[in-house]
Amino acid sequence: MSLDLWHRSCERLATELPEQQFSTWIRPLPPADFTDVGDGTVALVRVPNRFKLDWIRSQYGSRIESVLTELAGKPVRLELALAPREMPAPGHAQVPSGSGFITNHPPQRIGAVFEQALANAPTHQAAASAPAQARPMHAAPAMNSHRLNPALTFDTLVAGRANQMARTAALHVAGAPGAMYNPLFVYGGVGLGKTHLVHAVGNQLLKDRPDARVLYLHAEQFISDVVKNYQRKTFDELKAKYHSLDLLLIDDVQFFAGKERTQEEFFNAFEALLSRRAHIIMTSDTYPKGLADIDERLTSRFDSGLTVAIEPPELEMRVAILIRKAEAEQAQMPEEVAFFIAKNVRANVRELEGALRKVLAYSRFSQKEINIALAREALKDLLSIQNRQISVENIQKTVADFYKIKVADMYSKKRPASIARPRQIAMYLAKELTQKSLPEIGELFGGRDHTTVLHAVRKIGGERQKNTELNQQLHVLEQTLKG
Repeated sequence: MSLDLWHRSCERLATELPEQQFSTWIRPLPPADFTDVGDGTVALVRVPNRFKLDWIRSQYGSRIESVLTELAGKPVRLELALAPREMPAPGHAQVPSGSGFITNHPPQRIGAVFEQALANAPTHQAAASAPAQARPMHAAPAMNSHRLNPALTFDTLVAGRANQMARTAALHVAGAPGAMYNPLFVYGGVGLGKTHLVHAVGNQLLKDRPDARVLYLHAEQFISDVVKNYQRKTFDELKAKYHSLDLLLIDDVQFFAGKERTQEEFFNAFEALLSRRAHIIMTSDTYPKGLADIDERLTSRFDSGLTVAIEPPELEMRVAILIRKAEAEQAQMPEEVAFFIAKNVRANVRELEGALRKVLAYSRFSQKEINIALAREALKDLLSIQNRQISVENIQKTVADFYKIKVADMYSKKRPASIARPRQIAMYLAKELTQKSLPEIGELFGGRDHTTVLHAVRKIGGERQKNTELNQQLHVLEQTLKG
């Protein structure tokens, strides 16, 4: 009965949560242990690490509890605890992970969770002064070919809500490599700062410990090395290069898809590095379970440490990035101009930088000061593309394709969450991206009343401010529709 209750609860949550959220946070959980206490029941779920425990508690705890209560027909209290860690195999270091029993407290901001983790973690200085045998650093000189860009540091990385989790985790890794969050897997769309973040970790570690063996590379370079060593039959060279590192930083691991020998060699390097407490940081355009044509044993390793997303930057963060980048170019960017650009360029940091370069170049060539009129003139081609008409029909088709439902479901009277939520998202986007009125939008969604559209717009707009997963999905849809 208890196992059936847990399975039915998971099935319900799968219909209510976005697929990516459910697959990342709920599906991997082991079944709860149920214990009757008085008039109610306690559901104990064991979670593999403290980060996942805090995140599930703060983001999904109350929802899981309410679903369990509803399906059980009596009060169910959710309690979360850290799963006991297996003893490490010989030659493997024990990874510290906190202990104790955690009940379902009221939600807290995930930033606070990370800041607390940082407060309890060793500082750069403390870690650097640790006994040599307690850390995997070599006495040999650091590698000259670490391939790090010295300009990409934590100081030059603009912090915001969009990258808060990833940045804080990266700071922790830089201060105590080989301890917690190993491997660290960072995912997100193009141009959001994943590469900057991994370079920042490498640069910070080399600043603290110049003897550290650090290597940054793109996944394609690893593939090239595997091909070269395969042709020459010199796999000992490959092992010597990758298995002796203290920190491996590798971008875009999705490029390993379909390359079996590359995956095998990376798996070997991965195991060798973790066995000696070296740290691995990877980036990808999607979360580990979403990677296609990559062996399951490898994706499970990717997901065994800490997986965090970098979201598209919010408005305030985009403004801060523009002002910071302009200062780096010895140019003054008035705040109102930064707001104007930021409101019209929302995709990613890379596009923001491109827009800024156009404005600065236009100002220099015309010898005019930077103001909104100049920015509008410099970006007129970009703005004309942004402002082109987007039809409600195109929004419906794009959203239906994204959430894998039928376009006809947009007009139907069906109300299951798997259909109703994408329909509300499409209504929200129709209001945001077209000039249609609420009654006109309602008519295009199967003759619905304008109050239904207004409810959807307010609901999705409000959730967007709190739900990072939804915010990322909406950014993807907006950029797809804008072409």
